[in-house]
Amino acid sequence: MGRYDDLEDFALYRFLRALKRTILLLFSFLIILGILVGAFVIYLKSTPLPNADIKQTTLIYSLDGKVIDAVDSGEKRIYVPLSQIPKDLIQATLAIEDRKFYNHFGFDLMRIGGAVIADLKNGAKVQGGSTITQQLAKNLYLTHEKTWQRKLKEALLTVKLELQYSKDQILEMYLNQIYYGQSAYGVQLAASTYFHKNVSELNLAESAMLAGIPKGPTYYSPFQNLEKAKSRQKLVLQAMVHEGYITQQQADEAYHQNLTFANPKERLFASKAPYFTQYIENELIHRYGITEQELHSGGLKIYTTMDLAMQETAEKLLKEKLPKDRPLQTALVSIEPSTGFIKAMVGGRDFRESQYNRVFAKRQPGSAFKPILYLAALEHGVTPLTQQKSEATVFFQENGQNYSVKNFDDKYPNRDIDLHYAITHSDNIYAVKTHLDIGMDKLVEMGKRLGIESRLDPVPSLALGSNLVTPMELTKAYATIANQGKKIEPTAIIKIEDREGNILYEKKEIEETQVITPAEAFVMTYMLEGVFEPGGTAASVAKILKRPVAGKTGTTNDYRDLWLVGYTPQLVTTLWTGYDNDEELKKYQSYRSQESYLTKEIWAEYMEKAHQALAPQLFTVPEGVVSLYIDPQTGKIANDRCPNPRLEVFIQGTEPKEVCDIHKGDQLLDPNKIKESEQESLWKRMKNWWND
Repeated sequence: MGRYDDLEDFALYRFLRALKRTILLLFSFLIILGILVGAFVIYLKSTPLPNADIKQTTLIYSLDGKVIDAVDSGEKRIYVPLSQIPKDLIQATLAIEDRKFYNHFGFDLMRIGGAVIADLKNGAKVQGGSTITQQLAKNLYLTHEKTWQRKLKEALLTVKLELQYSKDQILEMYLNQIYYGQSAYGVQLAASTYFHKNVSELNLAESAMLAGIPKGPTYYSPFQNLEKAKSRQKLVLQAMVHEGYITQQQADEAYHQNLTFANPKERLFASKAPYFTQYIENELIHRYGITEQELHSGGLKIYTTMDLAMQETAEKLLKEKLPKDRPLQTALVSIEPSTGFIKAMVGGRDFRESQYNRVFAKRQPGSAFKPILYLAALEHGVTPLTQQKSEATVFFQENGQNYSVKNFDDKYPNRDIDLHYAITHSDNIYAVKTHLDIGMDKLVEMGKRLGIESRLDPVPSLALGSNLVTPMELTKAYATIANQGKKIEPTAIIKIEDREGNILYEKKEIEETQVITPAEAFVMTYMLEGVFEPGGTAASVAKILKRPVAGKTGTTNDYRDLWLVGYTPQLVTTLWTGYDNDEELKKYQSYRSQESYLTKEIWAEYMEKAHQALAPQLFTVPEGVVSLYIDPQTGKIANDRCPNPRLEVFIQGTEPKEVCDIHKGDQLLDPNKIKESEQESLWKRMKNWWND
């Protein structure tokens, strides 16, 4: 009996020892497992996730903050923070996609088990078990192939997302990442696409409709099948009731609410100024250092100088007035002279047919180049009264070649004319004689100073605009004159922001360089006003544009290019018309005068409408300018008996000193007392405009 007791005690002893060893081994295993799991978790949390930047659409804005274009890589998406997404849409998404989202660690085991059982019963995959975090991991980092390797990667990435981001951050990324159909990614573009609303403006019915779409963006799209979309909406609303987010009454009311959908045929963010936005994209890459990837998927915000009303006016006029029976092309660009802001840009008659921006095409400027010549002449002693004889002339050059110059349509005064007359009537003989008198290099130098970057050759024909320049270059030169001699580089971009709102670039000040004196600029402006007065080459403009305006027409000798470059104190606009293949306009002889008038008409109507919100202004008279009434017959100061006195302005020190000695008058005319007829011509248009 004692031996049995000993055996019994021994067996118990051995069992207890074995149990102790097992417990110790199990405890050690659990410790090691805990250490390994902890180390693995630390590893997953510390190692960065793969680079999976959510692609966002870059938006381009006009000066008044309206979207004029959107640039993307194929995924249209505007990222919005969770705080801007309505509670109804968040709860609708959670109820239908992942009701335990805030309570699990990336995986809903009960949901996964239920999905497996449902799939086994039906012999096919009929129910998804993925959580929001799993879907985000798959959409951000993986393909949609169905392999165990992909599933394992998805599981690891899901854990890493849960470890490295908060639940709110994960939900925010998910709502901005998922596809809602109709090329719309994320809730903001989904709201815009289906309801023409910002996401923050969605109500319960709209939120439930959107929340149901991602499961089948085509199948549940209200644009494709409203019946199925409504059925899905009802399912979402019932899921919200089940989760306690809303009452049954709220669900019923939302379901029966009439929804107003956007027009599915209307393009979201259709470009409102394609030539301008093309120019903006080019500037971003080549001037501001923005990469192609940043531009197309970085979610940038580009704030531009474009005046949308001016732009739409320009596009509408050109579309309506350019002849449809021949391929006449065009370019229009407007700049605010005091800032250099590009307010409107049209590079052709139809961007869909040709993306070539003719604002930067090199063409012969013809007589539109003459103001640059005459500015150089003013610097070298020529005055508005300096005379040259205008007649058909052959110039003999040092190289032995003769240069024959003709006026337009072979019309000549055959007498001495002064500079003011030559500008007003666009006399070619006067221009070439002046060019040769002051030295041909002076025009080249002045052109470069005013902003002409194209090559300029010191040859006699340069006076008549023989070298090629772009409409943008010519506009910049005229803007310098309009800005009292201060040159400003044209600007199209005011500010660039990244997706977080950080400012990458901002134009804070206007950089200007005084390249001609204010007096020289004003004297030139005063003479260029005559182009739009009776007898001037653009006199017809005055019937349309009722305010002070200066500028110059331009027609090349072979009649291939038509120009009008003009300005008010507030706006400089260049309009060019011609043919891309450099055909002569006179080929269509019956249209020759029509096209010339058409250019002026379009320019005038555009400028009139562009100034509708701007009060008329006179050009500012700077210091260093002297105003005198002169007698055109003698070129001397007029007295009260001179029959046709003309008010003229001079750079101080170049004005005439002698009084007319042919017409014996008692007193000089006071230039501060404008003659009634001249006052009428100056103010009538302004008064009419203001009354209109």
